[in-house]
Amino acid sequence: MTSTAPEPDPTRHTVLPEADSGSYRSLRRRPVTRAERYALGKSLRKRVKRRTLADWAAPPDRPDPVRLIELNHQGRLPSLIPIRVGRMIASPYGFLRGSAVVMADDVAHLPSTGITPVVCGDSHLGNFGFYASPERDLVIDLNDFDEAHPGGWEWDLRRLVASIWVAGRHNGTSEEDCGAAVHSCVTAYRLELRRLADEPLFSRSFTRLDVDRLAGQAAGPLADQVQRSAKRARNRTSDRALPRFTKEIDGQRRIVEEAPLITRLPQREADALAVALDDYLPTLSTHWRRVLGGYTLLDVAQKVVGVGSVGLRAYVALLEGSSSEDVVFLQLKQARRSVLARYVHGESAWHAHQGQRVVEYQQALQTVSDPLLGWTTMGGVQFYVRQFRNMKGTIPLDAMDSTALIDYTAVVGQLLAKGHARTSGASMIAGYLGRSDRVADALSAFARRYADQTEADHAALVTAVDSGRLPVERGV
Repeated sequence: MTSTAPEPDPTRHTVLPEADSGSYRSLRRRPVTRAERYALGKSLRKRVKRRTLADWAAPPDRPDPVRLIELNHQGRLPSLIPIRVGRMIASPYGFLRGSAVVMADDVAHLPSTGITPVVCGDSHLGNFGFYASPERDLVIDLNDFDEAHPGGWEWDLRRLVASIWVAGRHNGTSEEDCGAAVHSCVTAYRLELRRLADEPLFSRSFTRLDVDRLAGQAAGPLADQVQRSAKRARNRTSDRALPRFTKEIDGQRRIVEEAPLITRLPQREADALAVALDDYLPTLSTHWRRVLGGYTLLDVAQKVVGVGSVGLRAYVALLEGSSSEDVVFLQLKQARRSVLARYVHGESAWHAHQGQRVVEYQQALQTVSDPLLGWTTMGGVQFYVRQFRNMKGTIPLDAMDSTALIDYTAVVGQLLAKGHARTSGASMIAGYLGRSDRVADALSAFARRYADQTEADHAALVTAVDSGRLPVERGV
């Protein structure tokens, strides 16, 4: 195996013409008709046979996955890397969650149509969940956008179906039911994509799935899981977080330290973070800038989150309004170049600020987004900012039986289609997918093969840890 990724060919995945958005640079140009775009997508089957979406076999020159992970650790806080490694070796699913860089290199060299909407870049099963709309309705959608970027729709769908199979095995789901769950996901993606492609662009932008509607559609075990998870999510608000994350010291609220996951900052770094939050305010709309202007920054701390994000700089800030019960928690997360970027446009820079990239692509993929999304820079490091407690929650995957998993994967397939259809290429993707199960059959085969690959890569990481190649802190 080679130790580094091969140099990408930026012409390998040519971005096809703006498919369903027409020209966003001028209102004086008439876009290509929907029928023509659909026919163009259908014609792509000659160049990329749908059955080839099943393809996966590790090429002889495949980069060493452990080496890719080591390279991805560059620039992270060294003290937190052992925690990240510990979370990745916990299971093959933990490995998949933290190894977007590995799968990006794999899928970028597989057959693809060249249709490139904005994609999530890390659309695994755990990156869908609940959060509050600006109107405080509880909705479900994609909820992680650190890797979001224009890219192949196939890349997102491949990562999602592989994660379904890996998570299913982790739960003890049979291979037959893992296949049924993947088939359910891809079928839902195909049907929703086709439905949205036939809708006007304007109305398409309002499609969303709130929890009440999801609960009404769900049946049996999934319905129960939705109700329980939604109840927990509704309690995850800033005021409810006060007793959990803060205590009063000398008459003022402070964030409680829980090393190594929540730690105090040196005063110099805390002061710099306060300045960065002031610089964040102008990135908000006028109304929300005015709203946050009514709050005062009380305290900041470093907080470790997730798996893929561990080691990147992440902070939580406590703001207080006109009373001690009127609080808002903000989260600042370091934003780096998407793992997909080099496979789309090589080493050239498309985005001057990676935090702004995350925010804008999140707003592109989600129907409704956190109104406090913004970005800032501190010490040359770029961040995006969002609410920390915003009714965020997920349906626990380890609590799902096979029936619930099959039903839930249809939901996330529908949500992924909705995200892709909001940006570009819906009619062409629909034309390529067609009305049969060929793509679902192909991606089911791919998912099983890539689940095997993920387990092998996970084993390689465990071996590297056991040999002392990588540091580890388990159970944190």
